[in-house]
Amino acid sequence: MKTTDHSRDSAGLTYVYPVISRRAGGVSIGINLNPNNACNWRCVYCQVPELKRGSAPRIDLDQLETELRSFLHELTAGDYLQQHVPPEMRKIHDIALSGNGEPTSAKEFGQVIELIGRVKKDFALPADLKIVLITNGSLIHRPAVQAGLKRMGELNGEIWFKFDRASTKERQRINNTSISLKKIREHLAIASALCPTWLQTCVFQLDNEPPSSEEVNAYLSFLQHLNDDQIRIEGILLYGIARPSLQPEAARLSKIDDTWLTDFGERIKRTGHTVRINS
Repeated sequence: MKTTDHSRDSAGLTYVYPVISRRAGGVSIGINLNPNNACNWRCVYCQVPELKRGSAPRIDLDQLETELRSFLHELTAGDYLQQHVPPEMRKIHDIALSGNGEPTSAKEFGQVIELIGRVKKDFALPADLKIVLITNGSLIHRPAVQAGLKRMGELNGEIWFKFDRASTKERQRINNTSISLKKIREHLAIASALCPTWLQTCVFQLDNEPPSSEEVNAYLSFLQHLNDDQIRIEGILLYGIARPSLQPEAARLSKIDDTWLTDFGERIKRTGHTVRINS
């Protein structure tokens, strides 16, 4: 296993897959609710093969529970960590709902959270083990999603809320979505009130150019407005691209300079927010 390989079929299962997460600093047990490779956004840096527009299929909850229990047994009672994970990463950091599309598009999202909470009590897992939702935040207006987020908050959960670009034009160009900044702010307010929430921002060069000064200023202004509106987030997860995109724009993307990323992080800190950087 490597930090550059987040293959969803590495364990040969439908819903459960392990990854070494550079942002988490250990093994993340992935839950893929979108095995049909369908998402309501299409981010240019996405590494999902044959990505298509759509929602998650119906989830076989019994199969998910069987897979999760089996894999947790391998991690806690077997030698999976010793066989597949470098020594410095041999800790179970979280159970993460991410996968090959937007996980909150699954109609069973709330039931999945309950299932994870029930299953993890039956294993000798770290006391601080988190349930992490990696989401684009676009479906947080749905009551069923909010119920799931509330339960996550009770289970030591954490939301990683995608926010790559602040301007409408750049959001369309990078994420292929027309969601408004107003709607993002509303959804972020809901999410952060229900469960601890981080913004996650992917920064890279497109056609050899980093985000423009106008985009950077718009991003910083958005953070300042969060302060003004008393929308409390845990901080910003700022990261570059580590794995190759499998989208048509892949050849146009390149890693951003570490100095640029660090400088951007310092400017974010000056808005009063915590920043974690993974280049």
